[in-house]
Amino acid sequence: MTRLLLTLSLLLPTLLGLARAQPSPQPSPQLDLPRVTLTAGMHLIQAQVATTPEQQAVGLMHRKEMPANEGMLFIFAQASRQCFWMQNTLLPLTAAFIADDGTIVNLADMKPQTTASHCSEKPVRYVLEMNQGWFAKRGLKAGSRLGGPVFEHRR
Repeated sequence: MTRLLLTLSLLLPTLLGLARAQPSPQPSPQLDLPRVTLTAGMHLIQAQVATTPEQQAVGLMHRKEMPANEGMLFIFAQASRQCFWMQNTLLPLTAAFIADDGTIVNLADMKPQTTASHCSEKPVRYVLEMNQGWFAKRGLKAGSRLGGPVFEHRR
C-alpha cells in the first residue's frame, strides 16, 4: 500500500501537467450554412444564410479570412431594429441593414473584436455582412437595391 501511494504521489504531478498541457479546443467558424446568390447591380454575392438564433449568434466569428464576394445574410422572423457587434470576430466588416424589398437602409463599418453596437436606422429583417469596404468600392450606399430570391417575394 505504501509503495502504491509513493508511486501515485510521484506520478500525480506528471499526470496533472499532462492534463494542463492539453490545449482547449479552439472555436471554429461556421462554414456549412446554406448559401444564396444575391446581386448588387452587376456584382454577385455568395452569402451564407443564418436563420436560427444559434447561427446568428455565431455569425462570422472566428474567421481569419473571407473571399472578396462572400458574406453572411442574417434573416430574422420579423422586422425590428437590428444591432450587431464584433466580439470574437477577427475580420473588419461592413453590415448592410436591408429592407424587405432589398433596399439598403444604412451601412455600418465595424471594427474587429469590439463590443460597440451597430444598429439599423429602422426596423429590418435582413442584414448582410461583407468584408469592410466591399459596398463602398462598388458605389453601394443607403438607397441602393440588392436582388435575390429572398427579396423577390417582398417587392
